[in-house]
Amino acid sequence: MLAPVLALIVVGSMVSLLAAPQGQPVPQPFPRPGVPVAPPAPAQQAPPPKPSQTPPAPAAVATAGAPTEAMLGVPVYPGAQFMTSYDAGRGQRYYLFGTPAPFVDVVAYYRTMLKQRGNVVYEAPATHQFDVGRFDEDTMAFPPGVTIKDFHSDLSQGFPNPKPGGQPARFSTIIQIVPVATKP
Repeated sequence: MLAPVLALIVVGSMVSLLAAPQGQPVPQPFPRPGVPVAPPAPAQQAPPPKPSQTPPAPAAVATAGAPTEAMLGVPVYPGAQFMTSYDAGRGQRYYLFGTPAPFVDVVAYYRTMLKQRGNVVYEAPATHQFDVGRFDEDTMAFPPGVTIKDFHSDLSQGFPNPKPGGQPARFSTIIQIVPVATKP
């Protein structure tokens, strides 16, 4: 008696699975470091690297094309190292810089240079934001601004430098700059 009922349940489950509509494709991770948004290529299996080859550097370690202050529209903290940039969507990019300088020094610098107090976003980990332009939700993914985050604490010696062997080995403070989008 139990076998026919169990068989009916299994067959019913299989029919409902086959009749279910196909879902949306799996979304891709966002943001993609240094890569413009493009449809994903079909999955291909790459041959395993030979032991004598060195593995390629991660995409997040893109160093080519460090932005200038003129391009960003805001000053870059003196001595800060360009780490990478990401596609923010809607024609925007954001740029990450690292510095061994203490968080409070970086915030004080931007308060002076941007002539504004900015806003405390989080107390712990300390995060401070400065707005540098108007946000248009129809054309922008992120508001233009400078966000500073403290990565040095009792639990962390800082954000690891993504450049292999790069100096300093860790950044105490990370600066994210979203420039004002230029209109075409």
